Amino acid sequence: MLVGGGGRPARAVGAGAAGGRPLIITEDPLLLDDLLRLCAAAGAEPHVRHAVPEQSGTGGAGGAEEVRGGVGWESAPLVLVGDDAARRVRGAPRRDGVFLVGRELDDPLVWQRAVEIGAEEVLRLPDAESRLVDRIADVVEGAGKPALAVGVIGGSGGAGASTLACALAIRAARAGERTILIDGDPLGGGMDVLLGGEGAEGLRWPDFAGSRGRVGAGALEESLPELHALRVLSWDRGERVVVPPAAMRSVLAAARRRGGVVVVDLPRRVDEAVAEVLAQLDLVLMVVPGELRSVAAAGRVAAGVRMVARDVRVVVRGRCPGGLDAETVAGLLGVPLAGEVPVELGLPGRVAEGEPPGAQRRGALARFCDGFWQRALGAAPGVPA
Repeated sequence: MLVGGGGRPARAVGAGAAGGRPLIITEDPLLLDDLLRLCAAAGAEPHVRHAVPEQSGTGGAGGAEEVRGGVGWESAPLVLVGDDAARRVRGAPRRDGVFLVGRELDDPLVWQRAVEIGAEEVLRLPDAESRLVDRIADVVEGAGKPALAVGVIGGSGGAGASTLACALAIRAARAGERTILIDGDPLGGGMDVLLGGEGAEGLRWPDFAGSRGRVGAGALEESLPELHALRVLSWDRGERVVVPPAAMRSVLAAARRRGGVVVVDLPRRVDEAVAEVLAQLDLVLMVVPGELRSVAAAGRVAAGVRMVARDVRVVVRGRCPGGLDAETVAGLLGVPLAGEVPVELGLPGRVAEGEPPGAQRRGALARFCDGFWQRALGAAPGVPA
């Protein structure tokens, strides 16, 4: 269950709402109690059998059970086989998502039994309870390919990172991608304000400060304000400016779990919480104005970010009179160039009137973002070449 700050509960995902119901095969009453408890913690309602249920259409009793709403060995999204039932499962068709579970798994023959039934892993309780709850919850939520997670950070003050982050999210949402925009900068003024939705109903970062362990992906998404066809996790107007690293890690992992796109606006100072975010990002775009002083500042920012992030690229914003071109900026920083965003005339005035960055389809900012997503979402690993 996802619980917000101040004791406010967020809406939880119903059992079996997305992915399906796991199959438990065991006759051990104590093990069954443990597995039922873990399924309940993950929001799942499992099917329980003492042996492999036959597939529908075979004429066996198992087939009749499946017709009445049961589940077969091959159709279950996840199969948890008790160590006591391993011998009864031998000979079942090989499939993914089979786990051999027990309490006394020090027996060296347990690995042989796992191989015989084609198990992915051998899980010993209670040590592996957290791991097992995560896998069961993935089934409930229908977790598939994780979202492409892109961070945006300013190489210097006033570089326009928040503007670019907002525009990237707007363009991804308008392209039909499931999109979550996360404000990772508590001192940035609030991404909900930039989107014109500071009064929108929904949870903010302080509501998640106490999050530990797994956060439900569906519960997170449904609890956030929806603005311009995307979900936004921003800061409120209160005094809290710190969210523990564990909460940052859990929330971002949940945001990614249902696929689509996640955009994170990052502060320039890399502390422990920001490092947790950077470690989960597929790509970090560092926005740098094309002038020497900004490049000098960006060099220090880049050094900190590259210690954690797997892929950092520079976006050069405009060019000052007599300033540096994009290739020169990237060369001085030793960071690959992601592109150049020309200054968009009239943008500050439109934002002040409630129009979010990137809303103008033919504007320079929207064109850059559209091109970026075409490359990023089309590339094999999910990042632009």
